[in-house]
Amino acid sequence: MAVSDMMMRMLHVGLTGNIASGKSCAASLFAELGAHVIDADRVVHDLLNPGTATYEKIVKAFGATILRPDREIDRRKLGQVVFFDEEKRLLLNRLTHEDVAAEISRRIEELEQSSPAGIILVDAALIIETGSHTSYDKLIVVICDPALQVSRLMRRDGLTEAEAKARMDSQMPVEEKLKLADFTIDTSGTLRQTRDQVEAIHRDLLVQAMRSKERR
Repeated sequence: MAVSDMMMRMLHVGLTGNIASGKSCAASLFAELGAHVIDADRVVHDLLNPGTATYEKIVKAFGATILRPDREIDRRKLGQVVFFDEEKRLLLNRLTHEDVAAEISRRIEELEQSSPAGIILVDAALIIETGSHTSYDKLIVVICDPALQVSRLMRRDGLTEAEAKARMDSQMPVEEKLKLADFTIDTSGTLRQTRDQVEAIHRDLLVQAMRSKERR
């Protein structure tokens, strides 16, 4: 995050969690409270558009079978390839990580130039796996009951139970992520319960952002 130390800096917060844990829901609640949210999945989606350098690298590596008739990358097909092949999944991460990190840094700088106060929250599934969690002031890990996670994933993506569990098993165990968390949000309960947790963490982050501003 190449932001000059002489500039007033917003509090940088990473938000992560395993698939179907409720991470996107938590991010949207933070956005409602005024946090500036950068969705890493949206960044990846933009970088996969035809004509980008990232697109060209991925098509070269995985072939035309991952393309739709309009030459756009079919993310479902690509997902089916990498979720069941660890080597290909790691290859995809290597091909996209630097480009995604650079674009996130660019968007952070853009936000800090226009609104140099408050909270920037980066919603990204692989913050810990890529090592980029060390770039953030605070890290939030979203969790939920594993049975609920399977149910959500089956319903959301139209998967069988076996397929859902395979996708969950392909990710870093959430217990490892929790060891690095400054805050945890459990989305197993009602939306109101999740909102209460988000509001409490947001209040804490605002205090820390103010303290950080005063030290500069």
